[in-house]
Amino acid sequence: MFPMYPPGSIATTVRFPQARKWARRAFDAFKFERAMRRFIADPQTAVRSGSSVLPDLIDGWGNSGWSALDEYLRVGVEHVLQADGAVVECGTGLSTLLFGAVAQQRGVEYWALEHLPEWSEKLSQQLARYGVSVQVSTRPLRSYVGFDWYDPPLHEMPPQFSLVICDGPPSRTVGGRYGLVPVMRRRLKPGCIILLDDAEREHEREVAHLWQSELPATAEYLDGSKPLIRLKVQPSALKERTGLSHGIRTTSQETRRTVLGASVEGFASSST
Repeated sequence: MFPMYPPGSIATTVRFPQARKWARRAFDAFKFERAMRRFIADPQTAVRSGSSVLPDLIDGWGNSGWSALDEYLRVGVEHVLQADGAVVECGTGLSTLLFGAVAQQRGVEYWALEHLPEWSEKLSQQLARYGVSVQVSTRPLRSYVGFDWYDPPLHEMPPQFSLVICDGPPSRTVGGRYGLVPVMRRRLKPGCIILLDDAEREHEREVAHLWQSELPATAEYLDGSKPLIRLKVQPSALKERTGLSHGIRTTSQETRRTVLGASVEGFASSST
């Protein structure tokens, strides 16, 4: 039996809040385990509107304020289910675990780029727990000319990607997420889809317009509580262009002046 303490005593004040926290963590872990098993068994059913699987996974994952919303996860799963080649994700989290599980079931190679060891470690533990195979590259952000971005092991990666899910690096990074196209452009196959998260932010829309011009690519604004911009790489993107050095393309100042300050109205619009 628990010892009896007078109401309002220090022991009571400390013990019961701690017990509630422990019980909540245990319940969230149980929900996450149950939801993850359901997701792996049938991803398509798990992401349907009205299913409790994605909300339970988000609650159980923790990382409040940074974890992906169910709408974003639903769109990502749908695209991975349709991907006809390798997939790379910029930034890691719950999305990596789920998208990687879907890719593995389809026999599609999945890569993820991360710069924070603590996030990569948490992800690696969950990948091992559920037997999900993802190639996670954890390296500090690298300084390029005019921007910082990931330092992907290009010599180890597939020659082409059919889908890019871009939710990193953080917005405070020099250049934000711009570095994807200069660094990875030669790895984006014709028809490659780029999903750019956080499209409600002006800087992300500016980056998308830059990518449109540089690749080139078409772009569509996916409206919703978690807006995305979906870009589709055009075949001419693989043609040789000037301004390339060691696979990194430099954007002209004229191009930057043309596209910076872009707004939502610059994209075709669609509802998720």
